Amino acid sequence: MFMLLGIAVPVLWLLWLVVTDWIPMYPLNDLRRDNLRDRRLAAAVNYPFPLAVAAGVALHRPWSLTFALVLCALTVLGHLHAWWLPYFATPSAAQRERYERDYARTLKLLPTAGHGVVIDVQHMVVGALTLAMAATTVLAAVA
Repeated sequence: MFMLLGIAVPVLWLLWLVVTDWIPMYPLNDLRRDNLRDRRLAAAVNYPFPLAVAAGVALHRPWSLTFALVLCALTVLGHLHAWWLPYFATPSAAQRERYERDYARTLKLLPTAGHGVVIDVQHMVVGALTLAMAATTVLAAVA
């Protein structure tokens, strides 16, 4: 059971990214022609992570599970660095510029006043799926 979840959740994470990266659903996402290059680069960086996690869980060997857990940890840290730290702390100029360009018009639930970067709904779901991916990978590893 945990092994199946450990495979399914990373695939769901990837599907969410693919859908929100490539299918226009304004105001959930803000896909424009001028950010196509950035979306392709983000896809090349992000998409292999859940595939490697799912493969590591599917192989179910100590080394592959360790690899999957390390990738989950890196994914959680990357999400925290990209969204939550800039929200609660002072974002860098580059983070503010990218936010203004690509995410300022997207749907948000969190308060925006006093924050240079505000995590949008699209990336809140990514964060929840990232935590679920990490949790199910841990459960698959200990099961």
